Amino acid sequence: QVQLVESGGGLVQPGGSLRLSCAASGFTLDYYAIGWFRQAPGKEREGVSCISSSDGSTYYADSARGRFTISRDNAKNTVDLQMNSLKPEDPAVYYCAATWECIWTQYQYDYWGQGTQVTVSS
Repeated sequence: QVQLVESGGGLVQPGGSLRLSCAASGFTLDYYAIGWFRQAPGKEREGVSCISSSDGSTYYADSARGRFTISRDNAKNTVDLQMNSLKPEDPAVYYCAATWECIWTQYQYDYWGQGTQVTVSS
């Protein structure tokens, strides 16, 4: 059974860091481009970052660039999102998803995880 599972969410103070992890079962992540998306209450889901399958190229939304880093750990079959300098506007449910090549269009992603909650509060 193909499955993506996110972990690492939680409560952090503004300026703090979290590391999210996306783990796969039933398939090998390095054959797929993996995107991270987030959805805050009352807002549409938006793309945050993506790492390609072909050459490891990385892509970031303007809101994430310079603060977030996406990376692969092929030995663990995971894709991580290191989030630093978290801001009050970052809280959301964060999802990872798999597709063939990085694209911000969500419907082109074939597999989605259930999400992990990130809360930023003092």
